[in-house]
Amino acid sequence: MNPAHKKIPVLIHNGNPICESLITLQYIDEAWSASKRFLPSYPYDRALARFWADFVNKKIYDNGSRITKSKGEAQEEAKRDMLENLEHLERALNQISKGGPYVGGEEFGFLDIAFIPFASWFLTYETIGNFKLPFETRYPLLHPWVKKCMERESVNKVLPTPERVLEFVLEPRKKIVVN
Repeated sequence: MNPAHKKIPVLIHNGNPICESLITLQYIDEAWSASKRFLPSYPYDRALARFWADFVNKKIYDNGSRITKSKGEAQEEAKRDMLENLEHLERALNQISKGGPYVGGEEFGFLDIAFIPFASWFLTYETIGNFKLPFETRYPLLHPWVKKCMERESVNKVLPTPERVLEFVLEPRKKIVVN
């Protein structure tokens, strides 16, 4: 467990705990460098990948959390922020993917691994926020990217379905209403 935040996931390697998802992903990339690397080889591309992974981890996660935990004007503001931040992500995808099917281009890599878990949450944000994310019209690159990533066995086997995430989030709410 993360000693500062008491959260998981934590990777234990050689008896040492490695905390936080993005830090763990970077650690794996460096510790097992004999295999295919997740991060790009050029320093600028690596910095760009780290920036956008941090952006998604902070902005998209924060917007989604605010959508699911607030109501009224606070929720409306969170939805507006989500739409705006997805536009930033769409532009980044256009720039970084270089026309390839994955965020990093032709190869599935660091940004795909960092971004794809959030795709499972979009249905939850839409349902609880009572709105529709306009993927086809406003984010035309995000939808095919999600579909392409979900076709990968390594993603499909471990990522919960959007319906499962929604069920997970709604279950405690049902108990509160019943009690």
